Amino acid sequence: MRNETGRRSAGKPNREGGPSRKPEWSKGGRPSAPRPAHPATAEDVRAGDGIVVTVKRIGINGEGVGYYKRKAVFIEGALPGEVVKAKVAKVEPGYLQADLVEIEKKSPDRQVPPCAVYDSCGGCQLQHMTYEAQLRAKEELVRESFQRYAGIDRLPLRPILGMDDPWAYRNKAQLQAGRGESGLVAGLYSLGTRQLVDISGCAVHDPRLNEAVEKTKRILEELDIPVYEEKKRQGIVKTIAVRVSRRTGKLQLTLVTAGDRFPDSRRFVQAARRELPQVGSISHNIHKGGSPLVFGEKTIHLWGEDKLEETLGELRFSLSPRAFFQLNPQQTVKLYGAVQEAAALSGSELVVDAYCGTGTIGLWLAAGAREVRGIELLPEAVLDARDNARTSGIDNARFYEGRAEELLPEWVRQGVRPDVVVVDPPRTGCGRELLDAVLAARPTRLVYVSCNPATLAKDAKVLLAGGYRLEWAQPVDMFPQTSQVMLVRKQSMMFSRSECYRL
Repeated sequence: MRNETGRRSAGKPNREGGPSRKPEWSKGGRPSAPRPAHPATAEDVRAGDGIVVTVKRIGINGEGVGYYKRKAVFIEGALPGEVVKAKVAKVEPGYLQADLVEIEKKSPDRQVPPCAVYDSCGGCQLQHMTYEAQLRAKEELVRESFQRYAGIDRLPLRPILGMDDPWAYRNKAQLQAGRGESGLVAGLYSLGTRQLVDISGCAVHDPRLNEAVEKTKRILEELDIPVYEEKKRQGIVKTIAVRVSRRTGKLQLTLVTAGDRFPDSRRFVQAARRELPQVGSISHNIHKGGSPLVFGEKTIHLWGEDKLEETLGELRFSLSPRAFFQLNPQQTVKLYGAVQEAAALSGSELVVDAYCGTGTIGLWLAAGAREVRGIELLPEAVLDARDNARTSGIDNARFYEGRAEELLPEWVRQGVRPDVVVVDPPRTGCGRELLDAVLAARPTRLVYVSCNPATLAKDAKVLLAGGYRLEWAQPVDMFPQTSQVMLVRKQSMMFSRSECYRL
């Protein structure tokens, strides 16, 4: 049963707001030894103890963060400003994890999550929080990260760019297939488990994706095409992946299978075309083994166009089933607009786009640059980037396969020194080798795009020590209802380039 907190577990409030069972506040982790109602100090806390916490802020994973006897407490489902009763689940040297039991003082920002499986899905973390409060919390998360990891107390942070309608924004669904009590299910694994939660009518998916997934499930059932069962290591279909083009409205449908065999593929195509008239491409991807990656290396095109046509601003893209493309195109335009402003191009600059992926950022900047060079480790992404440049008619962007921390120093040794470097690393941030390579290349401007404020702040500390100043940071809410926030950060040299060379 879903409750006001948006999470389900023993001891948490039911839908009416009362506790489903009374926690044994005085017993803690040792029933045989009476304990005080509340531990006297943080060092006295044990798993099972009941504590009362005032929640101060939202953590990086969407949990409420408060303090008990000056020790940080992470409470899933709690909101800033709330006073809550919680039961300690885990005791660590530097923090506590606790389960929300009862809300003594409720935040005015709390709302009932609209999603029926929000408590078990794990895909969203903040549906129980009003959108205005989500935006405020994400801004504060950025400030706190820079204060903690970079020592910056007065961050030049611009107001976050949110969405007018923070629902139905995702243009792609990738759902694991499995068997449930009622038949075939497609969804996500509940957080920290292998329990598959069926997702029907996901509130953050484009509605056309939800319709396509439901009809695909029905077709698989009707044709008796078995889903893959991990425990038994038998079956066929692992994943249902659907992408929708916001430009054309067409769908790209891909079934990921556990082996080469896809029986009744012809009948499946016929049924999909009949039930989904908007489908423009159907493919079969083969993913053998137990890799956590969704797609395997081999994709077999079954019917229709081999790629999905999409646009981003004035740019055109042709997307293969495995190609990366931003999941929220509307907010991506805002994000890339901030990147363009930070790059401050005049037409004479050489731009290096590290971690370029399929080239979207580099291509976005190409019209204002003399030349763009993108660097990407994955060969398939490099090919997609080159195709995207041709599709958009861009001839001053070149894409290279390799590691940015190796290619950038090599170009500098050859006398090719970038004016602007753009980095868009994974959540782990830039490696120290790349940061050192950027500092050695000394571009006039550095634009850092990040999906993790903590690693961004840590990297900022290195760059600030290397002679850059932070001009501004622009948060963009790319994924409403989740705890994630994207950032564009502009840094420039604190001195002229000629002075840089003399250091």
